[in-house]
Amino acid sequence: MSTRVGVVGCGLMGGGIAEVCARASLDVTVVESNEAAARAGAERIEHSLGRAHSRGKIADPDAVLKRIQVTTDLDAVGDRDIVIEAIVEDEDLKASLFRELDRIVTSSDALLATNTSSIPIMKLGVVTARPESVIGIHFFNPVPVLPLIEIVPSLLTSSETHMAARTFVQDQLGKSAIDCQDRAGFVVNALLIPFVLSAIRMLESGFASADDIDHGLVLGAAHPQGPLALADLIGLDTVKAVAESLYEEFKEPLYAPPPLLNRMVDAGLLGRKTGRGFHTYTQGVR
Repeated sequence: MSTRVGVVGCGLMGGGIAEVCARASLDVTVVESNEAAARAGAERIEHSLGRAHSRGKIADPDAVLKRIQVTTDLDAVGDRDIVIEAIVEDEDLKASLFRELDRIVTSSDALLATNTSSIPIMKLGVVTARPESVIGIHFFNPVPVLPLIEIVPSLLTSSETHMAARTFVQDQLGKSAIDCQDRAGFVVNALLIPFVLSAIRMLESGFASADDIDHGLVLGAAHPQGPLALADLIGLDTVKAVAESLYEEFKEPLYAPPPLLNRMVDAGLLGRKTGRGFHTYTQGVR
């Protein structure tokens, strides 16, 4: 059983993964790139635990927080049983990180996992000397709330690694797992992102406003939130990255990012995490 967890990246996803692991009574080390990002990540986790406590989800947020160490020293994950990468969705940066993790993580039985939404697991595995230990463990935002995790082995991932990942996800974290092939979008995003892109094209063409598109799907199709609000929650940069990955692999025109999405990402309008996307937010709330 894995008891020592490393998480690289303490943004929305990395912080959420660290929180879920600590709430499962696991010892967690989180690594960020600089002191400012580390402080922001630690504050985000503390705030999230406070919300969970106020809603009766956890009894002792301080006890959970004590299980999490946030640092800027990547070597701190060297003794971990599983390391989960949750940095920016950039293939070159992720590949560079996996080369470093291969060097740093000492246990030959350790799992090297990625939370990527769009990058083939194989491309990260082959930069290491242990591709059999590399696997996708894809969480969904918000991590403490959504129960699903996609487990994505590459062609080189061993059955032992696959089984260990499933045990970690289901038995230790208490999440639900589905198995996915190592192809663009996995299962959920391969279905979801084309739907979101269609809503963006509808807005771009002037068919309807962002509010009306979202209200239409909420009130007319019983969706919990509209596709544009969902894009804001996911992060428009992530939506664009997944769309580009889908288009690169399948060359279907409907997978291509619409010009409006590209312009918004270029402008830094990434959704909730920046305060503005298709909707405007104050402290993450419309």
